[in-house]
Amino acid sequence: MTNGNGAPTDQDAPPQLSVLAQYIKDFSFENPNAPTSLAPQQAQPSIGIQINVGASNVGEQDYEVALTIEGKAEGAGSVMFAFELVYAGVFRVQNVAQENMHPLVMIECPRLLFPFAREIISTATRNGGFPPLMLDPVDFVGLYRQNMARQAEQIKPS
Repeated sequence: MTNGNGAPTDQDAPPQLSVLAQYIKDFSFENPNAPTSLAPQQAQPSIGIQINVGASNVGEQDYEVALTIEGKAEGAGSVMFAFELVYAGVFRVQNVAQENMHPLVMIECPRLLFPFAREIISTATRNGGFPPLMLDPVDFVGLYRQNMARQAEQIKPS
């Protein structure tokens, strides 16, 4: 469809997702038992990772999406290292139907942020004296579905 001047209207414009900025919002790396924790270990440490996604509207079409990744490595009954990273980005979303907005912001935006957050964590663990921690790829669709199911359970009347 065009307006009277032959220019396309917004309804004809393709959906757009633009990255306006990305940045470390908060970062902490702890190596509380160094140098003891840096000694060769008899067994592989147990590593626990938690990932969360949050988003807030910061403009008419702009969203800040924050990817929070927390992790801890434990071996021989003590913490070897622990980290918390909040890596965020500001995204502009245009020409997307309202019903598709939430999944787009909560799935595609963190998917775009993840490789950068993964690199920060890898570098920090290496600089902390450990082998680089290479996080496995994350299924953000599955994470989104889990969070939506959890929210639906909390809303259910008892």
